[in-house]
Amino acid sequence: MTIRVLLVEDDARLADSVMQFFELFDIAVDPCNNGRQAVSLMQANDYDVVVSDVNMPKMNGLQFCKYLRDEGINIPFIFVSANDDIEDKLAGFDTGADDYLTKPFELRELMARVNVLSKRRSGQSNKLSIDEFPLHINFNQRVATRDDQQLKLTPSGWKMLEKLARNYPEPVSKADLEFAIWGDELPDSNALKVHIHNLRKSIDKPFTFPILQAVNGFGFRLARC
Repeated sequence: MTIRVLLVEDDARLADSVMQFFELFDIAVDPCNNGRQAVSLMQANDYDVVVSDVNMPKMNGLQFCKYLRDEGINIPFIFVSANDDIEDKLAGFDTGADDYLTKPFELRELMARVNVLSKRRSGQSNKLSIDEFPLHINFNQRVATRDDQQLKLTPSGWKMLEKLARNYPEPVSKADLEFAIWGDELPDSNALKVHIHNLRKSIDKPFTFPILQAVNGFGFRLARC
């Protein structure tokens, strides 16, 4: 399957080099030179990965990445930039990027990163919807609704729901849920059971069917039960 990349780069020579190299490996590239154009292309087309510069006119890369994450768009996002200071890199990751590559770079390395990210979706979006239930979550505002009814969640409930929702439809192990709540400070053996019970009361009890499903010998997942 051909990978389709949105390339946001105002250096025309670099953009042309990336396009020519990627096309040799059956990777299709749509170029543009600023974030505003990129927004229009994202609205019109489906892409597997975004590769974006940071310093650009009209709308820079950080603003473009933040826009995508605020809209709940979880497409994998790679920054390519001459800004190589650690603070610049942290700013890129803070806006929701999945990767950051400093210029100059080898085209083979960029292609390798695109190939890896194209196989998975990003976990950095600030909004997430699962239409099957339906469940809608705004992580920034800490608002979650199911069937248009707002859910009341404890802090640990939020951590578990975020882990389960971002991993949907795949299951999450008990160990990963415990880590989401407590980190490296492991709780006693019954603690997770109590928090799962409370999460069930929040996301299942008021509704006609449950969505928190136990996976025998492994953990839990969100699914219509």
